[in-house]
Amino acid sequence: MRLKNKVALVTGGSRGIGREICHAFAAEGAKVVVNYANHPTEAELVAAAIRERGGEAYAWGCDVSDETQVNAMVAEAGRVWGGVDILVNNAAVYPRKKWHQITAEEWDRVMAVNVRAFFLTAKAVYPYMSEKGRGKIINVSSVTFWSGQKDFLHYVSSKGAIVGFTRALARETGKEGINVNCITPGAVETEQELLDIPDERDRQALAAYMAEVQCFTRREVPADVVGSFIFLASSDSDFITGQTLNVDGGWLMH
Repeated sequence: MRLKNKVALVTGGSRGIGREICHAFAAEGAKVVVNYANHPTEAELVAAAIRERGGEAYAWGCDVSDETQVNAMVAEAGRVWGGVDILVNNAAVYPRKKWHQITAEEWDRVMAVNVRAFFLTAKAVYPYMSEKGRGKIINVSSVTFWSGQKDFLHYVSSKGAIVGFTRALARETGKEGINVNCITPGAVETEQELLDIPDERDRQALAAYMAEVQCFTRREVPADVVGSFIFLASSDSDFITGQTLNVDGGWLMH
């Protein structure tokens, strides 16, 4: 068990990639805080499933763009389990809209959840990691940072910011033994995609497109990404920091 007795906080842990990370971390021995904003039932199910398998987990509702709520969430992890050893900044919003139709309020909301929240959570867990002289922060960006993507200007801009945030924070915290890295998942098939693309023909067209542009012809699913998170959360990656790992089935290469 590579994460035995570590405490992991996963934002956006109720669905999709976040849910798979929670389950995978728990299977490796971590105690898991399953953060959610809008899906309490799903988050409770994730935590309950972990406990049923003999692990330790609880769900915590929090708007990660709100500093007071973030501080309360992390303080509770400190009270229950003594702190946070692993932070996965996964929560994000990704509305699709023509760039010139995006309102200032919509832009600010994407930046609040996708960028400001990463800063707030990292700042909140920092005292625990600094005191122990170790910690793992894993930020989730997106393959769209490498490709650019139309109708996603606010989202792609926010995910580009996370790559810069990762590099700068790694410089800030390296002397204290805190690793900061970033993962850019590809076009992952999640529950949200089913809501965003309700027409089966459109989903088939997307699958055909991904088969054409990826090295691997099948769609990427959340389980395809979790190994990279386990690696970056474990001692296997102790001398890796400030890096961005692209996990997209060979769609884009850098």
